[in-house]
Amino acid sequence: MNPNVEKYLAELEVGGVSAYKNMSVYPLSCPQNGGPDYLTLKEALERGLFQVTEVSEGGQVPNLKVMNKAEIPVLLIDGEELAGAKQNRVLNTTILVKEKTEVIIPVSCTEHGRWSYESRAFSESGNIMSASLRMINKRGISANLEAEGEFRSNQGEVWDAIAHEANKAGAKSRTGAMKDTFESRKNELDDYLAAFVCGAGQLGMLVVINGAVVGFDVVSKAGAFSALYPKLLKSYAMEAILENGKKKGGNGGAEKEAGEEEEKGAEKARAFLKEAAGCDEKSYESIGMGSDFRYVGKKIIGSALAVEGHVVHMAFFRAGEAEIAGRMAGVSRRREFRI
Repeated sequence: MNPNVEKYLAELEVGGVSAYKNMSVYPLSCPQNGGPDYLTLKEALERGLFQVTEVSEGGQVPNLKVMNKAEIPVLLIDGEELAGAKQNRVLNTTILVKEKTEVIIPVSCTEHGRWSYESRAFSESGNIMSASLRMINKRGISANLEAEGEFRSNQGEVWDAIAHEANKAGAKSRTGAMKDTFESRKNELDDYLAAFVCGAGQLGMLVVINGAVVGFDVVSKAGAFSALYPKLLKSYAMEAILENGKKKGGNGGAEKEAGEEEEKGAEKARAFLKEAAGCDEKSYESIGMGSDFRYVGKKIIGSALAVEGHVVHMAFFRAGEAEIAGRMAGVSRRREFRI
């Protein structure tokens, strides 16, 4: 594993748990990491310093054009959704867009039933894909990177997963939009948002649902994490809502998780971080600044963006052995969904 990524993982500290219903959140912090300053997508868009548009009048489903007008870089997180233009999309990978730069970024469609202009530029939808959807998308992108060197998803698999999640949520959408699934569960998501508070100096979160670790996200700046916190929390909360009442790994479900001692849960969190550190690694040049690292373990998938020797964003998710084994879907099948 890249020594900077390995060091960052080893130095992550697991804080005291907060719990609501079937979901427990462990805050993550790190005594030191440093790295470049940057704005989040939300901050840059709100300040009018960042613009996201179709690449041309006709548009391209797997690509968008971004222009960073700010004096510092802008951080885009994998799974962040952009709404508007010809159809809603999500970021395929985490990118740190250099200041005063225009670049083409890889995306996936999250609204397969629309291909007409709703607006000229994109806005932030306020959502990040649910944890399971991010895992699926990350798996497909990692496979395509290994096979073809492209940050391209298996779009058909993404559409199928969005439709499956909408069905589980009982959501209706005229255009098959992922955003409508989040809207259908807004009240429940708001309850989860109200139940958890971002702590001072917090850099990330590790989430346990129904007694099993689902995954974690961590960034290099506390201010950036605070801005990302509502979207990231909703991403995991959507997973919790759809999995409510289920039991995983013989852990006894929500009731037992709620009653577990904090230290026992923290041990699970630390074990997951240790497992992440043992994953196989592949390195690629990022679309923006730095290096994009991809990780696969026996039951875990992850990625990290490192810039100037510092980890800027890292995310790992639990995946079943069958899901890992299926990560190398045939290139011919992926091409079927290229538009």
